[in-house]
Order: sequence, then C-alpha cells, then structure tokens
Amino acid sequence: MNANQVQGLGLNMLNRFAQSDWPDRLGVRKPIEKLLYTGTRTGFQLAGAAARQFGKSSGRLDQKQRLPAATKGIFDLSLTEEQQMMRDTLQRFARDVLRPAAAHADHEALFPADVRAQALELGLNFYAVPEALGGMAAEQSVVTNVLMAEDLGYGDFTLGAALLAPMGVANALTRWGSKAQQEKYLPTFAEESPPLATLAVSEARPAFNPNELATRAMRQGDGFVLNGEKSLVLLAREAELLLVAAELDGKPAVFIVEGGSTGLSFQEDPGMGLRAAETLKMRLENVRAEKLGDDDFDYQAFLDLGALMWCALAVGTCQSVLDYAIQYANDRIAFGEPISHRQSVAFMIADMAIEIDAMRLLIWNAASLAEAGKPFHREAYLARLLTAEKSMKIGSDGVQVLGGHGFTKEFPMERWYRDLRAVAVMHSGLHA
Repeated sequence: MNANQVQGLGLNMLNRFAQSDWPDRLGVRKPIEKLLYTGTRTGFQLAGAAARQFGKSSGRLDQKQRLPAATKGIFDLSLTEEQQMMRDTLQRFARDVLRPAAAHADHEALFPADVRAQALELGLNFYAVPEALGGMAAEQSVVTNVLMAEDLGYGDFTLGAALLAPMGVANALTRWGSKAQQEKYLPTFAEESPPLATLAVSEARPAFNPNELATRAMRQGDGFVLNGEKSLVLLAREAELLLVAAELDGKPAVFIVEGGSTGLSFQEDPGMGLRAAETLKMRLENVRAEKLGDDDFDYQAFLDLGALMWCALAVGTCQSVLDYAIQYANDRIAFGEPISHRQSVAFMIADMAIEIDAMRLLIWNAASLAEAGKPFHREAYLARLLTAEKSMKIGSDGVQVLGGHGFTKEFPMERWYRDLRAVAVMHSGLHA
C-alpha cells in the first residue's frame, strides 16, 4: 500500500465516523473474557496479554527511518487543513463517544471495548508510522500529536490517555528505533488490528525521579534481562508490546518488552484517578528485552515528549471544567439571580480561562520547538511545571463552583478533579 492509498484509507475512516451515530452504540460492557486472572487478586498474579507473534525484520528498509524536522515556522499558531480536519473529527469523537462513556468506565474501572473499536476507525496510529512502513508520517508531527491529546482530553482524560498510549509507543519506535526494530514492529501499527502497546517508567518510590531508576537491565548473551517493578502502567494486563525504562550501566535507557514474556507479572494498582485506564503494577523478573534504538536515543527528550502529551490532555480536560462551570454558573439560580453574577464566582471562572490559555501557549511553544528539531527541554519543563500546578487548581475550583454538586458522582466535576491530579505524578505512558 503506497502513501496515497494509506492517506485515502485514513480519510475514509474519518468520513465514516463523521457520518455515524456512535451514541446509539454505547453501553456495551467490556467482555468479561478480558478479565483473566491466575491465582488470587493479591500479589503479582494477574495474567498479562498472550504473546503476540511479531514478525522478524522484513528487510523493507534500506536504512532506519528518521522523520525530518517540520518546515513550518516555529510557534506558528495557524493550523494546516489536515490538522483542522483532524481536530474537527476528534472533537466530535470526544463529544459523542468519550464523554458519554466516561462515567461508567470510571465507575467500573474498565476501558470500554466498544470505545476502543470505534477509536481504531480514526486511524490515529497512521500519523506515527512512516510512509515507507505503511503509515502517513512524512515529518515530525509533535504539534499535531499534542492537538490530538488536547481534543481527546476534552472528552475524557483517562480514556484519551489510554487511546494515545499505543500511538506513543509507535512514535518512540519511529523517532529512535533501529532499522530492525522498525521493520519488525512498526508495520503492525498500520494494520487493521494494531497491537495494544504502552510505556512503563514510573516506580512506586517516594519522590520518584525518572532519571534514577530502581529497575535494572543487565546484559545477557546478545540481549538484556530486566528486573524491577513499575507502577501506574496503563492497560498493562492487555499490552502486547511495552517500552520499559531501566538503568543500564548507571544510565537510564528504554527497552522493548513483548507481552506474555516469561517473568512478567502484574498486581492491581488502583488510583484516585485514571481508573478506566486499568493501571497496574508490573514486576519484571529476568525478563528478556531489547534495547530501544542505537546511539541517537535521547532519554530526556523521551521524558519531555511524554510530559507534553500529559499536559495537552490536561488542558483539554481543564477546558471541559471551564465550559461546564460557565454553563452551571449561568443556570444555577440563587437568591433570584444566576451565581455567575457574583464576583467571587465570575473571578474564579475568569482565572480558569487565563490559566488554560497560559498552559496551552506554553505547550504549543515547546511542541513547536520539538517539531522543528530545536532544543525544547526548558520549554517542556516550564509547561509541565505550570500545568501540574494550575490543572489541579482548575479542577478544585471547578468543584467549588458546583458547591455540593461538585462533590457527587452525579456530576463529572469530581472525576475531572481526580484525573487532573495525575499530571503531577505521571512521568511517561505517553509519547509525542
């Protein structure tokens, strides 16, 4: 399939979605077969995904693929026609599919199978895979990726994060994978049934620093073995491919682990937020792995790109908080007038809008620099610092505007508040 055919397939998927009535198809619970357990529910006894058979290196590439820097000017706020079309589609998807499904998914702590099936028709993975391997990517598209995250976050923070995790793995393989790794794994992301993939960096340690990892990698023969534990791994039980951060020779690195590998075990790791992403602890005991990439791998950029995606998701969710708070404040009558007429409420909502725009501009600036191949660590750090602080405040203020209603599960504000707190603790799981 050539690039034009792939692009035509992607556009056809978008058109089919736009003409569909997805809300009528909501309400299907996730098949019980997805919940396979071995042993008890305590300890690292949960069964992971069965091993997917990835083909060997296909020899399709003359050399490893590296997408060129974007030719668009740095911090150009205008959107291309393709970006605008993508945003229109994702905003409909967020509004019509993610938003209605979010409350039930959070309550059940399960990612809805029907949402995943509908999301596959959007063909998001095509944007991460180079044209030579069946995708649509012709240049670095960090800005496009953060726009995707923002729009999905507007529908639901957790469901958006879970949908973006496989795309994040494909992005990392495209940016840093060796020729053999790209030939082996990337074509599967452009297939009708792409692998469910995720990233594992965080560890359950006080004041965790992603540059100081307790998970260790050791050389063994022509490969590596990993030992350690990871926490808050999105959709870990079903993952067919994982990128795992571990220390090698005193420095952090990232390793490719296939689902179903011997030595992988899981334990439930429920949190106050991200419930529908089915986060788990993952234990690695002499798990065979392959080091991601060659000498050009940049671990700090790996972390920074992941941070930008979390920040973009948070901005989308904060926009939901703002829009909901405005509507509620205008509709809620107290002492004969809408509560939006009170200065304390009006100023709180105005502060939300200012902080959201500030976060958005910092994120877009950092993404624009990254896309152009420029240094962006400082800008990504500032974006994460501001977003981690202000998104939690916006979530809290949203609950405050609703008063007692904001404390109940009848309204979505308490869920958004819980999810937004994840921005400060998640160090990867996504990748732009």
